Amino acid sequence: MIIKNFNSLATNGQKKDALSIIGAGLQASMPAKTLQKIIHKDHLLIGKKKISIKKYRRVFVVAIGKAADSMAKAVNSLTLLDGGIVVIPSQYASLRLPKKIKILRACHPLPDKTSVLAAKKTIEFLKGLRPSDFVLFLISGGASSLLTLPDGISLRDKQLVTDVLLKSGASIHEINCVRKHLSQIKGGKLVGHLGCDAVSLVMSDVTGDDLTTIASGMTYFDSTTFSDAKRILKHYRLEKMAPKNVIKRIELGIKGLVSETPKRAKVRNYVISSNKNCLDAMTQHARQLGFSTRVVRCVSGSVDKASEKITKMIPKGKNSCIVFGGETTVTVKGKGKGGRNQELVLYMIKNLNKRNTKHVIVSVGTDGMDGNTNAAGAIAESDTLVGEIARFLKDNDSYHFFKKHGGLVFTGPTHTNLMDIGLILRR
Repeated sequence: MIIKNFNSLATNGQKKDALSIIGAGLQASMPAKTLQKIIHKDHLLIGKKKISIKKYRRVFVVAIGKAADSMAKAVNSLTLLDGGIVVIPSQYASLRLPKKIKILRACHPLPDKTSVLAAKKTIEFLKGLRPSDFVLFLISGGASSLLTLPDGISLRDKQLVTDVLLKSGASIHEINCVRKHLSQIKGGKLVGHLGCDAVSLVMSDVTGDDLTTIASGMTYFDSTTFSDAKRILKHYRLEKMAPKNVIKRIELGIKGLVSETPKRAKVRNYVISSNKNCLDAMTQHARQLGFSTRVVRCVSGSVDKASEKITKMIPKGKNSCIVFGGETTVTVKGKGKGGRNQELVLYMIKNLNKRNTKHVIVSVGTDGMDGNTNAAGAIAESDTLVGEIARFLKDNDSYHFFKKHGGLVFTGPTHTNLMDIGLILRR
């Protein structure tokens, strides 16, 4: 069972149903089922497009992200590989892979020296390939931090600007725009080191499934500019908080003294799975359980506004369920411990507490790691006492609220990443 503490959390029928539906969504986020439809012994089948791989002398995988090892494992079971490289978060216990596939660990969400080393080793690997070889890139969320090679700034500068962006409430599209313009590999630059044919299969962890944003468009291209990066820093009032070398580098780019990111893709990129996979599975399971179900896709923006939007859409009838997915943002002002899913549930408790009905609320990250905690998210009932919620929200300390009152959902690292999923239901 993916939810490790399912039994202790399922204290009544409503909670059991809610966790069961979430479990269906998490199961649907696993890459193996999707890859089984795509990877065949001598070809790839993506939609109606067939890509032959039997003509190549050797076939390799380069997998980067939170789902890198699970994607590589699935591909290795479906076709003959000659080797590869896999980069996963350092806190992951890797899935078992053959020795011909080298596993590297790097830091997430803030890059460190291991991220730089992983980038250099990946480039070295790509440069060592021959024109008769073929590379299958397997890309998933988290790759932006796992592979880092600063351009014109120090690693420390990159760490600092990434940290302030993550805490600012900026969207992943905005964060990755800045990252791409401070990198030697993002925005399509990684594949500049490639001398053979390749295809990139991508699991989307961003709203809208934008290939220029997923993993900072590492194997794709970039549609943003240095001017966009400056505008983002200005919008979130980060110009004085960001290192001077970062501002200087962006200004040089605006003046044309530093080359822009690539504006055309060198290899074909395909989104093979997204948050929709999870929501479809959850909707189907909820209806099988007898719930009238509404779906809200592409949830984004600040957690407080997102919670208001979703709770206003809850059906009024009994046996009703609203399923939602996407990725919200949190502006970190306190020093507490928490994540966007746990904080979203707290805001929803506040919004629903005045109603004379009892709802169950759940929100989790499909990667199993919510914010700076070891929990995937949280589950709660709408009649939870709200007296302390404001204090915990003010300090961004949602984790300790749920640790005190119960409701933390634990999965451990899931080896996948298709954003966040959640629901509100009423029997």
